[in-house]
Amino acid sequence: QVQLVESGGGVVQAGGSLRLSCVASGRTFNTYAMSWLRQAPGKEREFVAAVLWTDRRTYYADSVKGRFTISRDNAKNTVYLQMNSLKPEDTAVYTCAASTTFSTWSLGHYDYWGQGTQVTVSS
Repeated sequence: QVQLVESGGGVVQAGGSLRLSCVASGRTFNTYAMSWLRQAPGKEREFVAAVLWTDRRTYYADSVKGRFTISRDNAKNTVYLQMNSLKPEDTAVYTCAASTTFSTWSLGHYDYWGQGTQVTVSS
């Protein structure tokens, strides 16, 4: 089992920045990828960014490229999402998720989920 706990959400004005953190505990050694997803009110959950645990390759949704940066600190079992130039449309509950295999992650599936943290961007 892997437990994920997010933090760092809050309210920020458009153009501002926030950094989200996701701390993983438990059987983290078999993590293949860590991802951030978000869900806005009335909308489906969408992929935001992912980082592979071993080789640090990163992936982003087109809507956040150039504004968001995902990174991870293996020693701290922590994944970060630095969000800059925030827009009102970035308002959502952000959740981190872990995938334990390539096949799981490549299919957009996730084995473990955090509880989510609210990000609100005011205009």
